[in-house]
Amino acid sequence: MHERQAVIFGILLAALAVIGLGAAAVYTNSVDLPFFKEQFAAEPTPTPTLDPVPCPPEDALPVKYSKVKVNIYNGTSTAGLAGRTADDVEGRGFKVAETTNAPVTYAGVARINFGTKGVAAAYTLAAHVPGAELQMDARKNATVDLTLGSDFTTLLELDKVTLDPDEPLVAPANCTPIEDLAKAQAAAKASAKASASPKATAKK
Repeated sequence: MHERQAVIFGILLAALAVIGLGAAAVYTNSVDLPFFKEQFAAEPTPTPTLDPVPCPPEDALPVKYSKVKVNIYNGTSTAGLAGRTADDVEGRGFKVAETTNAPVTYAGVARINFGTKGVAAAYTLAAHVPGAELQMDARKNATVDLTLGSDFTTLLELDKVTLDPDEPLVAPANCTPIEDLAKAQAAAKASAKASASPKATAKK
């Protein structure tokens, strides 16, 4: 009886060892076994995607600070950050329209949202906020939104801002022409509207 139990126990240990070795081999790509891959392979890590950055209009000059209307949102848990930053922004001549908390937190330095009419204004403001993400939306006016993130500390020192009022704004590498983004947004909006509309019922 004891010998039989010892044999069974030995078989179980051997089977577990084989399974463990097989899983390790597949995990390290040493062996290609579909069953083991399905059961033990690591989940693939999704590649993050970023919204395309619009280029500033060709030959566009920086916007006069007093002509840039900014909404400032606190995307962090730091109380009073939007208000303090608004004071700094206004101190540089920008026009602050609203300060409040963002609906959700933002992980990063900052995000600047704007529409097609506010591209030059967004780039003008971004020169004061290094590391800010530029993101175009469908708004129709030239107002820009500045959402402060968890990595934000303060505006760039004014004497380090490299804007020249007589020199065109510099387009970043790999930016997308504003016209292309506007067309893509319009197409996406039309597609979403078509998908949401109920299908016409055929007459009998």
